Amino acid sequence: MAQQVQQVDTLFLHETGKGYSVIADRDGERLFQATLGLKETSAGPRPGKFRIKRDSSEDPRSPDEFVEIARRAERIRISEQTSREGREELRAMLEGYQLEARVVRTCRFCASAGRYSPITSETAIRTDRERICPDCAVKELERELSYAGGVTGAAEDRLKDLLLEVQDLERIKNLLQGQLDPELTKFDEISATVEEVDPVPVSSLGLHPDLQGLLEGRFEELLPVQSLSVENGLFDGDDQLVVSATATGKTLVGEMAGIDRVLEGKGKTLFLVPLVALANQKHEDFRDEYGDLVDVTIRVGASRVRDDGNRFDPGADVIVGTYEGIDHALRTGRDLGDVGTVVIDEVHTLKEGERGHRLDGLIARLKDYCERRAANRPSYSGAQWIYLSATVGNPGWLAEKLNARLVEFEERPVPIERHVTFADDHEKTRIENKLVRREFDRKSSKGYRGQTIIFTNSRRRCHEISRKLEYSSAPYHAGLDYGRRKKVERMFGDQELSAVVTTAALAAGVDFPASQVVFDSLAMGIEWLSVQEFHQMLGRAGRPDYHDRGVVYLLVEPDCTYHNSMERTEDEVAFTLLKDEMEPVHTLYDESAAVEETLANVTVAGKRTKALNDRMIGEVPTKHAIGKLLEYGFIDGLAPTPLGRAVTTHFLSPDDAFRILDGIRKGNDPLEIVAELELVDDER
Repeated sequence: MAQQVQQVDTLFLHETGKGYSVIADRDGERLFQATLGLKETSAGPRPGKFRIKRDSSEDPRSPDEFVEIARRAERIRISEQTSREGREELRAMLEGYQLEARVVRTCRFCASAGRYSPITSETAIRTDRERICPDCAVKELERELSYAGGVTGAAEDRLKDLLLEVQDLERIKNLLQGQLDPELTKFDEISATVEEVDPVPVSSLGLHPDLQGLLEGRFEELLPVQSLSVENGLFDGDDQLVVSATATGKTLVGEMAGIDRVLEGKGKTLFLVPLVALANQKHEDFRDEYGDLVDVTIRVGASRVRDDGNRFDPGADVIVGTYEGIDHALRTGRDLGDVGTVVIDEVHTLKEGERGHRLDGLIARLKDYCERRAANRPSYSGAQWIYLSATVGNPGWLAEKLNARLVEFEERPVPIERHVTFADDHEKTRIENKLVRREFDRKSSKGYRGQTIIFTNSRRRCHEISRKLEYSSAPYHAGLDYGRRKKVERMFGDQELSAVVTTAALAAGVDFPASQVVFDSLAMGIEWLSVQEFHQMLGRAGRPDYHDRGVVYLLVEPDCTYHNSMERTEDEVAFTLLKDEMEPVHTLYDESAAVEETLANVTVAGKRTKALNDRMIGEVPTKHAIGKLLEYGFIDGLAPTPLGRAVTTHFLSPDDAFRILDGIRKGNDPLEIVAELELVDDER
């Protein structure tokens, strides 16, 4: 003990129920802990009992030993938590030996555990009754999280970081209970950025007089991304990949080039999108804006459009369609006429699982169609290709693969605040209701109310959330008929709805001028969102002509998954989406995708199949795919068999085709076959 006494830095005294605790500290490490009892003498209070703690026992020592330790200590400190009477008693005792002590703020939890832990206003963490040290506050938070259950990993790390940042344990506990404290929920802010681009006057475009007059009546100057496109050869027929944030005006790039080429007699325009809902919207936009100049039709899937009974007109000047709608026309040998412009909207779809390889194949087949037609018709010069996207992780590479000039505009017109809060399924709807009310009650400097898009992962959930919102709202998903969706779009545009609740699957391009986006779920069906999809969706928050800023809320259920195939939890996914770089756009082929696209190319191009496969963005193992097609009986040489033609015109994957065949051969009822396919889709 004598050796230890000589090296004591701090002797810390803390009142307990039966006297005082003594902690001897050196270089931040505890040398020993003891208990001290005082007795009253004629000279004042003096040490009466002194015991050194040894594990679970106490070793009695002479009270004089305490005095010797105190004299050798560099400093003596008394805990602020000690009562006023206790402080006076300790000071009187020490003064009897001509020793001084200072009162310091310390962590009571540490003192009770035999640790000396001084805290300051810069390091102390507030609780409901006192201030404690960061280490003890973190342990208290961990204890609280264990009671709540399920909060682990990324969510726990985030809460601990917030605790140390705001230094208030009670506020963190309130956050766990669904309280929306903006200081705590705010993850970051994406600043508005301005890229200087000299605007191109509309009067200088030199377009067909009818289109020129129409555009001059709408605005005087082009927006920056439109100006960049014009400067990079838009009206010289150059192929372009245009990458720019939502609401920056890139859609007009495709419209101007396409309508001008139609009016100049250079061929029709195909404006292609990934979703039927988006095709319907664009079809109506084209008819409203250009219907007096050109004929507009729509092609979605293989069936007629059920809005006004009009059938697909392949001779129309402008065909708005889904990727699958135009691809079906190619696979069935329809004559599309002279195509002057092809606009591929949402071209980042190339990276998606099922839809990606089909878009890749469509581009190859449509280019082949245009090139063959140009070779046989001297008056036709082929098509100009314009690819549009708000989010591409590797724009330079993609532009090179598409043989297009990159036009990239990185301006964000309004800032976006991104918030994260934690809530279970029940709490989410309560929070959503509060967020929607708060936003709708606020008006921007442009005079518009704040409106919200809530993204969730199922149609059922869309209706469930919408029913629980107090302010006017509506569900919006592909299961609604066309008329109902158009009514929702109109009501939202007229500010009659505070919110729409939609599926993540409809995020691509659906045009709702919202100021706030709320993620009820971070999944699309049973798959977690990608960073690219996440950015596409949050980009819907804030329009420069309507709002001063955009707001995004992620409502995260810790330890949550939506299917047992999901390896990560929602809290882990949340911070990946917020922090990670956007994924590059690549089209990957498994055997099923390779066989499906090769069969489509055989059906459309026959002996040119290998050339088509080679020009696709993804690497297609042509030899292996053709071998499988021969084995399956889908082709005979390089021509489709009747079975192969049926498979490709119905966009069946080889696996689904064989399930149907197997069911037919077994004599199964058609409904049983369909039910089995649905079960397989659910498992996927």
